[in-house]
Amino acid sequence: MKMILVVEDEYGNAEIMQLLLEAEGYRVALASNGRHALEILRDGEKPALILSDFMMPVMNGGEFGQAVSQDSSLNHIPFVFMSATSQDVVNRVFQGYDAFLVKPIEFDSLLLLIKRLLTQGRPTRRASGHGQVEESMRSLLKGIHMPSQD
Repeated sequence: MKMILVVEDEYGNAEIMQLLLEAEGYRVALASNGRHALEILRDGEKPALILSDFMMPVMNGGEFGQAVSQDSSLNHIPFVFMSATSQDVVNRVFQGYDAFLVKPIEFDSLLLLIKRLLTQGRPTRRASGHGQVEESMRSLLKGIHMPSQD
């Protein structure tokens, strides 16, 4: 049974998430902020996936995500944000997440995402922005046909 770390400062939301995930057969560890989550990660069993809110006291989700991404024993764990905060705001602080879900979350979509990340793992990321630009250009140029020169 895989363990999921839920990082959520709203107790009611955390408890509901825990009940729903446990009903699906997952074990759940709860943390109320990023600092508490890091303590769990460093002192205990490593989860198969992290679900984190963004706006939290003590250490927000962006700071928590940065700490996870900089730790070689943790940065392989799929990381999902669930937040009512705009994704643009989140991206200004931390971009190394694997998925972003807008609250309120549709639980069926969350379960599909969890299953995909647990079976396929984290998507590979390019080390530099150059590869991303190159891939974007390929996508833009795909299907464009140049007229012949005759």
